Amino acid sequence: QVQLVESGGGLVQPGGSLRLSCAASGMYFRDYAMNWYRQAPGNQRELVAAITRGGSTNNGDSVKGRFTISRANAKNTVNLQMNSLKPEDTAVYYCNARLLRDFWGQGTQVTVSS
Repeated sequence: QVQLVESGGGLVQPGGSLRLSCAASGMYFRDYAMNWYRQAPGNQRELVAAITRGGSTNNGDSVKGRFTISRANAKNTVNLQMNSLKPEDTAVYYCNARLLRDFWGQGTQVTVSS
């Protein structure tokens, strides 16, 4: 069965950086589009960054120029490098795999606060 396990969340000061990782198993990773979503309390889940099976990327407007998504097919992982973090980036971040249907990880908390 498909499993997605996120790691790398935590508490960081405004202006700091974090790197999230998502390890995938139970799937042929190269076939899947991979995405990072986030959800803050009281808000809808929103797309943060996406990477296609071919490696093309797209970021949400609120994180453009600050976040970078990448994938390592040989390691079945997708990463999210987050720089210049702001308090409004505080949320639970979810890894998503998409191919005909969606699979989700359990989420990792990112808190940006001084």
